[in-house]
Amino acid sequence: MAEISNPEFPYSLTISIPLPTNRLASSALRAIEVDTELSPFVRRSMALTTPDTPSKSLEATVKEEEKTVLEATYRATTNRMLRVAVNGFMESLGVVLGVMEELDVDVLEAEVQN
Repeated sequence: MAEISNPEFPYSLTISIPLPTNRLASSALRAIEVDTELSPFVRRSMALTTPDTPSKSLEATVKEEEKTVLEATYRATTNRMLRVAVNGFMESLGVVLGVMEELDVDVLEAEVQN
């Protein structure tokens, strides 16, 4: 899908984070989306998508469980504002993934089985 460029926010970056399950991806999305962007010079949108596959063009037939990729798109007025916003996102993402690794029920069950 082609992005429409916005002259007000000419700098953009899309980050795709694949996660093992839809439950983990949606948990990460909910945890991160509560922190809104503080700067009026940055816009962020996030969504769950499917991994890149030939069938990705058939979005209408995609089941919710297949959406395992957290996709964050940042737009900013300057490259510096984009860098600062993405750095903050990556720090938050690192905390969320660290908590999932340490405390997630599925992770604990997998460790017990091993």
